Amino acid sequence: MKTLSGEKLAAERQRLECMREYEHQYASCQAICGIDEAGRGPLAGPVAAGAVILPADCEILYLNDSKKLSEKRREELFLEIKEKAVAWAVGIVNAGEIDEINILKATYKAMKKAIEGLSVTPDLLLNDAVIIPDVTTRQVKIIKGDAKSVSIAAASILAKVTRDHLMEEYDALYPEYGFGRHKGYGTSAHMAAIKEHGLCPIHRRTFLKKYISGTQGEDNGSPV
Repeated sequence: MKTLSGEKLAAERQRLECMREYEHQYASCQAICGIDEAGRGPLAGPVAAGAVILPADCEILYLNDSKKLSEKRREELFLEIKEKAVAWAVGIVNAGEIDEINILKATYKAMKKAIEGLSVTPDLLLNDAVIIPDVTTRQVKIIKGDAKSVSIAAASILAKVTRDHLMEEYDALYPEYGFGRHKGYGTSAHMAAIKEHGLCPIHRRTFLKKYISGTQGEDNGSPV
Protein backbone atom coordinates (compact mmCIF):
# COMPACT_ATOMS: atom_id res chain seq x y z
CA MET A 1 0.00 0.00 0.00
CA LYS A 2 1.34 3.42 -0.97
CA THR A 3 2.87 5.31 1.96
CA LEU A 4 1.49 8.78 2.62
CA SER A 5 3.41 11.66 4.11
CA GLY A 6 3.21 15.40 4.64
CA GLU A 7 0.07 17.18 3.48
CA LYS A 8 -1.44 14.06 1.90
CA LEU A 9 -1.14 12.14 5.16
CA ALA A 10 -2.63 15.05 7.10
CA ALA A 11 -5.54 15.27 4.65
CA GLU A 12 -6.21 11.54 4.90
CA ARG A 13 -6.16 11.66 8.68
CA GLN A 14 -8.59 14.59 8.62
CA ARG A 15 -10.92 12.64 6.32
CA LEU A 16 -10.85 9.68 8.70
CA GLU A 17 -11.47 11.94 11.67
CA CYS A 18 -14.66 13.15 9.98
CA MET A 19 -15.68 9.50 9.65
CA ARG A 20 -15.35 9.06 13.41
CA GLU A 21 -18.21 11.44 14.22
CA TYR A 22 -20.50 8.68 15.45
CA GLU A 23 -17.71 6.81 17.22
CA HIS A 24 -16.90 10.02 19.13
CA GLN A 25 -20.58 10.71 19.80
CA TYR A 26 -20.96 7.34 21.51
CA ALA A 27 -17.48 7.22 23.03
CA SER A 28 -18.88 6.16 26.41
CA CYS A 29 -19.65 2.74 24.89
CA GLN A 30 -16.95 0.14 25.41
CA ALA A 31 -17.44 -1.88 22.22
CA ILE A 32 -18.91 -0.07 19.21
CA CYS A 33 -19.68 -2.45 16.35
CA GLY A 34 -20.17 -1.43 12.74
CA ILE A 35 -22.63 -3.48 10.67
CA ASP A 36 -23.04 -3.56 6.89
CA GLU A 37 -24.02 -5.99 4.14
CA ALA A 38 -22.97 -6.92 0.63
CA GLY A 39 -24.96 -8.73 -2.02
CA ARG A 40 -28.59 -7.70 -1.65
CA GLY A 41 -28.97 -6.93 -5.35
CA PRO A 42 -27.29 -9.79 -7.27
CA LEU A 43 -29.22 -12.52 -9.08
CA ALA A 44 -26.97 -15.26 -7.70
CA GLY A 45 -24.97 -16.15 -4.63
CA PRO A 46 -25.30 -15.34 -0.95
CA VAL A 47 -25.86 -12.15 0.97
CA ALA A 48 -23.04 -11.36 3.43
CA ALA A 49 -22.94 -9.10 6.48
CA GLY A 50 -19.86 -7.83 8.29
CA ALA A 51 -19.57 -6.91 11.96
CA VAL A 52 -16.44 -5.09 13.16
CA ILE A 53 -15.34 -3.66 16.51
CA LEU A 54 -12.31 -1.40 16.06
CA PRO A 55 -10.09 -0.06 18.86
CA ALA A 56 -10.89 3.54 19.76
CA ASP A 57 -7.45 4.72 18.61
CA CYS A 58 -7.31 2.56 15.48
CA GLU A 59 -5.95 4.19 12.32
CA ILE A 60 -6.54 2.42 9.01
CA LEU A 61 -5.58 4.72 6.15
CA TYR A 62 -7.83 4.72 3.07
CA LEU A 63 -10.72 3.15 5.01
CA ASN A 64 -13.94 4.01 3.16
CA ASP A 65 -17.19 2.68 1.75
CA SER A 66 -16.20 -0.52 -0.07
CA LYS A 67 -17.95 0.67 -3.26
CA LYS A 68 -15.55 3.63 -3.47
CA LEU A 69 -12.44 1.46 -3.36
CA SER A 70 -10.62 -0.54 -6.02
CA GLU A 71 -10.55 -4.32 -5.69
CA LYS A 72 -6.82 -4.19 -4.86
CA ARG A 73 -7.36 -1.60 -2.13
CA ARG A 74 -10.26 -3.59 -0.66
CA GLU A 75 -8.13 -6.71 -0.48
CA GLU A 76 -5.35 -4.81 1.32
CA LEU A 77 -7.78 -3.25 3.79
CA PHE A 78 -9.50 -6.59 4.33
CA LEU A 79 -6.28 -7.98 5.80
CA GLU A 80 -5.50 -4.86 7.82
CA ILE A 81 -9.00 -4.68 9.33
CA LYS A 82 -8.85 -8.30 10.45
CA GLU A 83 -5.41 -7.71 11.94
CA LYS A 84 -6.31 -4.54 13.87
CA ALA A 85 -9.91 -5.18 14.89
CA VAL A 86 -10.81 -6.03 18.48
CA ALA A 87 -13.31 -8.48 17.00
CA TRP A 88 -14.81 -9.19 13.59
CA ALA A 89 -17.15 -11.68 11.96
CA VAL A 90 -19.04 -12.22 8.71
CA GLY A 91 -22.50 -13.80 8.46
CA ILE A 92 -23.59 -15.57 5.28
CA VAL A 93 -27.08 -16.55 4.07
CA ASN A 94 -27.17 -18.57 0.86
CA ALA A 95 -29.37 -18.28 -2.21
CA GLY A 96 -31.73 -21.07 -1.19
CA GLU A 97 -32.59 -19.39 2.09
CA ILE A 98 -32.94 -16.01 0.37
CA ASP A 99 -35.61 -17.61 -1.81
CA GLU A 100 -37.33 -19.10 1.23
CA ILE A 101 -37.51 -16.03 3.47
CA ASN A 102 -36.87 -13.06 1.07
CA ILE A 103 -33.80 -10.89 0.71
CA LEU A 104 -34.62 -8.41 3.48
CA LYS A 105 -35.12 -11.12 6.10
CA ALA A 106 -32.03 -12.91 4.79
CA THR A 107 -30.01 -9.70 5.19
CA TYR A 108 -31.17 -9.32 8.78
CA LYS A 109 -30.32 -12.97 9.43
CA ALA A 110 -26.81 -12.51 8.01
CA MET A 111 -26.33 -9.47 10.26
CA LYS A 112 -27.46 -11.43 13.32
CA LYS A 113 -25.08 -14.25 12.42
CA ALA A 114 -22.23 -11.75 12.20
CA ILE A 115 -23.07 -10.24 15.59
CA GLU A 116 -23.31 -13.69 17.16
CA GLY A 117 -19.94 -14.60 15.65
CA LEU A 118 -18.06 -11.80 17.42
CA SER A 119 -15.62 -12.81 20.14
CA VAL A 120 -16.49 -9.61 22.05
CA THR A 121 -20.05 -8.62 22.91
CA PRO A 122 -20.83 -5.13 21.53
CA ASP A 123 -22.77 -2.58 23.56
CA LEU A 124 -23.67 -0.45 20.53
CA LEU A 125 -24.37 -1.25 16.90
CA LEU A 126 -23.82 1.35 14.20
CA ASN A 127 -25.85 0.06 11.24
CA ASP A 128 -25.84 1.13 7.62
CA ALA A 129 -29.43 2.31 7.01
CA VAL A 130 -31.30 -0.40 8.96
CA ILE A 131 -32.55 -1.38 12.39
CA ILE A 132 -32.18 -5.13 12.83
CA PRO A 133 -35.29 -6.75 14.31
CA ASP A 134 -35.13 -8.85 17.48
CA VAL A 135 -31.68 -7.64 18.53
CA THR A 136 -31.43 -6.43 22.14
CA THR A 137 -28.20 -4.47 21.70
CA ARG A 138 -28.69 -0.73 21.28
CA GLN A 139 -28.71 0.24 17.59
CA VAL A 140 -28.13 3.46 15.66
CA LYS A 141 -29.32 3.63 12.05
CA ILE A 142 -27.06 5.77 9.84
CA ILE A 143 -28.09 6.53 6.26
CA LYS A 144 -25.08 5.98 3.95
CA GLY A 145 -23.22 4.93 7.07
CA ASP A 146 -20.47 3.17 5.15
CA ALA A 147 -19.23 6.63 4.10
CA LYS A 148 -19.82 8.26 7.51
CA SER A 149 -18.47 5.77 10.07
CA VAL A 150 -15.11 4.01 10.16
CA SER A 151 -16.75 1.04 11.90
CA ILE A 152 -19.41 0.62 9.23
CA ALA A 153 -16.87 1.18 6.45
CA ALA A 154 -14.73 -1.62 7.88
CA ALA A 155 -17.78 -3.90 8.05
CA SER A 156 -18.66 -3.09 4.44
CA ILE A 157 -15.20 -4.13 3.28
CA LEU A 158 -15.26 -7.41 5.21
CA ALA A 159 -18.69 -8.25 3.81
CA LYS A 160 -17.83 -7.29 0.23
CA VAL A 161 -14.46 -9.07 0.06
CA THR A 162 -15.74 -12.21 1.77
CA ARG A 163 -18.65 -12.41 -0.66
CA ASP A 164 -16.39 -11.74 -3.65
CA HIS A 165 -14.13 -14.61 -2.57
CA LEU A 166 -17.15 -16.92 -2.36
CA MET A 167 -18.29 -15.91 -5.82
CA GLU A 168 -14.81 -16.66 -7.17
CA GLU A 169 -15.11 -20.15 -5.68
CA TYR A 170 -18.50 -20.54 -7.36
CA ASP A 171 -16.91 -19.40 -10.61
CA ALA A 172 -14.71 -22.50 -10.51
CA LEU A 173 -17.80 -24.70 -10.04
CA TYR A 174 -19.93 -22.98 -12.68
CA PRO A 175 -17.45 -21.32 -15.07
CA GLU A 176 -20.02 -20.81 -17.84
CA TYR A 177 -21.70 -17.98 -15.87
CA GLY A 178 -18.66 -15.75 -15.24
CA PHE A 179 -19.32 -15.30 -11.51
CA GLY A 180 -15.70 -14.30 -10.91
CA ARG A 181 -16.20 -11.23 -13.08
CA HIS A 182 -19.68 -9.93 -12.24
CA LYS A 183 -20.13 -11.55 -8.79
CA GLY A 184 -23.71 -12.53 -9.61
CA TYR A 185 -25.02 -9.10 -10.61
CA GLY A 186 -27.32 -8.82 -13.62
CA THR A 187 -24.81 -7.79 -16.25
CA SER A 188 -25.51 -8.39 -19.93
CA ALA A 189 -22.95 -11.22 -19.95
CA HIS A 190 -24.62 -12.87 -16.96
CA MET A 191 -28.09 -12.60 -18.50
CA ALA A 192 -26.81 -14.06 -21.76
CA ALA A 193 -25.30 -17.00 -19.84
CA ILE A 194 -28.62 -17.62 -18.06
CA LYS A 195 -30.47 -17.63 -21.39
CA GLU A 196 -27.97 -20.11 -22.81
CA HIS A 197 -27.46 -22.42 -19.83
CA GLY A 198 -30.52 -21.92 -17.61
CA LEU A 199 -30.21 -21.50 -13.85
CA CYS A 200 -27.53 -23.10 -11.70
CA PRO A 201 -27.82 -24.06 -8.00
CA ILE A 202 -26.71 -20.66 -6.67
CA HIS A 203 -29.16 -18.55 -8.65
CA ARG A 204 -31.91 -16.82 -6.66
CA ARG A 205 -35.10 -18.27 -8.11
CA THR A 206 -37.28 -15.51 -6.67
CA PHE A 207 -35.15 -12.96 -8.54
CA LEU A 208 -35.42 -14.89 -11.82
CA LYS A 209 -38.96 -16.24 -11.89
CA LYS A 210 -39.41 -15.93 -15.64
CA TYR A 211 -36.49 -18.31 -16.20
CA ILE A 212 -38.00 -21.14 -14.13
CA SER A 213 -40.88 -21.97 -16.49
CA GLY A 214 -38.50 -23.63 -18.91
CA THR A 215 -39.08 -21.16 -21.72
CA GLN A 216 -35.67 -19.57 -21.21
CA GLY A 217 -33.55 -22.66 -20.54
CA GLU A 218 -33.53 -25.67 -18.28
CA ASP A 219 -33.23 -25.42 -14.49
CA ASN A 220 -29.98 -27.15 -13.57
CA GLY A 221 -30.64 -27.84 -9.91
CA SER A 222 -32.10 -26.73 -6.61
CA PRO A 223 -30.74 -23.76 -4.66
CA VAL A 224 -27.93 -24.43 -2.20
